[in-house]
Amino acid sequence: MILPPVLFAGLAATFWIGMQRDDPDALPSAIAGKPAPSLELTPLGDLPAFGDEALDAPGVKLVNFWASWCAPCRVEHPNLEVLAEEGVPIYGINYKDNPDNALSFLDELGNPYVAVAADVNGRTALDWGLYGVPETYVIDGDGQIVLRFAGPITQRVMDSQIRPALKEAAD
Repeated sequence: MILPPVLFAGLAATFWIGMQRDDPDALPSAIAGKPAPSLELTPLGDLPAFGDEALDAPGVKLVNFWASWCAPCRVEHPNLEVLAEEGVPIYGINYKDNPDNALSFLDELGNPYVAVAADVNGRTALDWGLYGVPETYVIDGDGQIVLRFAGPITQRVMDSQIRPALKEAAD
């Protein structure tokens, strides 16, 4: 007779503790603060490709996982173009996509990326702990991940998370 109330109290305490986090909606990242994982990518069409050396190069940069079949990727695309116009280098990783569809996506919406490559089999996404597309990482000049953001980059996200992380990575 005492077991049900004790179980309920334990479950309620667990939920209450979970709700006290800074951002209960944030997905945890096991690689934040660590070096960016190695890349196993293939070129996408005749667009400039990139590899590990680009992420280890000096300067702050973004890595953005995207796909042509991803509706939220279309939503965030104008915000990526704004960041690119502001001089933020963005490296695009096309995730498990048909190359022709990916190239059409960039032809239609514009290409904010300094370089783009394809993760055809999803191996790189696995190594990076990808939950889904779109997902964006802020990388500092030492190749360390400063921030992982899962979901589309909106204006609010740019102002509250991406720009502060870019500033932190530059310091």
